[in-house]
Amino acid sequence: MWRLVPLLFTLSIPLPAVAQTEVDVELFLAVDVSRSMAPAELEIQRRGYAQALRSPEVIEAIEGGLIGQIALTYVEWAGTGSQRVVVPWTLIRTGADAEEFADRIATHFDPSLRRTSISGALLYARESLETNEFHGLRQVIDVSGDGPNNHGRPVTRARDAVLARGITINGLPLMTRDGMGARWHLEDLDAYYTACVIGGPGAFTLPVHSWDQFATAVRRKLVMEIAAGPARIVPASNRGATATGYDCLIGEKIWERNRRFWEGP
Repeated sequence: MWRLVPLLFTLSIPLPAVAQTEVDVELFLAVDVSRSMAPAELEIQRRGYAQALRSPEVIEAIEGGLIGQIALTYVEWAGTGSQRVVVPWTLIRTGADAEEFADRIATHFDPSLRRTSISGALLYARESLETNEFHGLRQVIDVSGDGPNNHGRPVTRARDAVLARGITINGLPLMTRDGMGARWHLEDLDAYYTACVIGGPGAFTLPVHSWDQFATAVRRKLVMEIAAGPARIVPASNRGATATGYDCLIGEKIWERNRRFWEGP
């Protein structure tokens, strides 16, 4: 005698996807606060970004986009695993939105952190871009720094991992000489950023040679990134590094040389 055994079927019902807010660009501001930066320089950076965000040129670029709004976050970075979110991902549509974002930057003053891991900042930014609640026509990492990578994985490996996701990396090398870390400086930091850090469609490097240029440089860079204008500073290929043979491990070598000097062989 046959025995009927009921079959139980588990219906897999997909959960509805969380709707993402569409924006012209998701812009990740990655700002160096490594120990080579003096307290006065940290303050200049924050006030410079705040001043740029309040400028009519940046507001016009935001409001003049195809969608008319952007997503923005401001994160300070130093060594691997040392990333500090100052302002989380925020929708910016109006001058009032930008003003509020600027106020949050300008009133935030934490001490510097140790080491310089551009690679750590890039990988952190990639994850943040992939997991936020926005969907941008473009995704851009805007990274500033006063020295080469000297901590974590090689910067070119991190750069290539970011570029593989279609994200553009732009650079703001800080080539001033009045900070605390003169022995870590590169005379051609702009060339390092061009060869080893930046990449993606329209990528560019915009060096800052003195702190009185900083706010103007940031304003110019933000307008170019938001409005997606053609790169007119130092263009980079879509693959990232140029075929110059630049030693992208120079920061790690400088760190090791200085460590041996202070600690002995």
